[in-house]
Amino acid sequence: MKRFLSRWDAPVAGYLFIAPWLIGFLWLTAYPMLLSLYYSFTDYTLMESIDWVGFKNYIKMFTNDAKFVQSVKVTFLYVLASVPLKLVAALFVAVILNKAVKGISAYRTAIYFPSLIGGSIAVSLLWSNMFGVDGFFNKLLDLVGIQGIGWITNPGTALGSLILLNTWQFGSAMVIFLAGLKQIPKDLYEASSVDGASRWTQFRSITLPMLSPTLYFNLIMGVISAFQMFTSAFVITRGGPMNSTYVYALYLYEQAFNRYQLGYASALAWVMLIMIVVVTALISGSSKYWVFYETDMGGKK
Repeated sequence: MKRFLSRWDAPVAGYLFIAPWLIGFLWLTAYPMLLSLYYSFTDYTLMESIDWVGFKNYIKMFTNDAKFVQSVKVTFLYVLASVPLKLVAALFVAVILNKAVKGISAYRTAIYFPSLIGGSIAVSLLWSNMFGVDGFFNKLLDLVGIQGIGWITNPGTALGSLILLNTWQFGSAMVIFLAGLKQIPKDLYEASSVDGASRWTQFRSITLPMLSPTLYFNLIMGVISAFQMFTSAFVITRGGPMNSTYVYALYLYEQAFNRYQLGYASALAWVMLIMIVVVTALISGSSKYWVFYETDMGGKK
């Protein structure tokens, strides 16, 4: 009996340690997800009894909902533009800050700080004032004789303003890139310098390949975050002007909390999940062609 119980000592201890996380995951994540999946096949509205409607919500979404199509277009445009810009900015700054210079820690902290508050309502309001007709950005343009416009009230520039805000919040990706740069052996750069390689050649042939796993991670996280963008669109533009910033999460929010169409909103949430899974799967599938690890032979996994 003692031998039998001794076999369970380690597993039981492990389960006890992970029990708080496991209970939280099951109650706060798994259960709500399964409940929303059920609601997506109903006409749940908070005001009436729940009726099973099958795939009616999904059929309506893809055949008779112009706002759904518009929100998908805007969201994909936002993802395609904001994620690469954010990664380029983060990598560029990380390379600059990867120097043994006096006071470099203070610069890293100052640059990372906006990412700590970047998703807040306060920053969105500040951004709205900066890019308003009488905002700080237009005043800078006036100093050089350029006539400013309402950047967040113009359909042609409103989404670009939100993309710029997301790009400005590159601190987290920068820190991860910086950690990746620290792991690259300096011997590789020294050997290439002896062979006469320029800095651009070193960056293209050493830095990027060695940093590709970090780039892959930041790309996946950036895509997932961009698909869920909500706060800045809600606070700054409310989806306008002319639905030019009407992102998917904002449409989902309006269906759930303005129109109380919780069944339809649940269907929208699951479609968003599927879109994120498909895009990340495509990126993951392509990674074998451009992500390299030290243990790879000839770039193959």
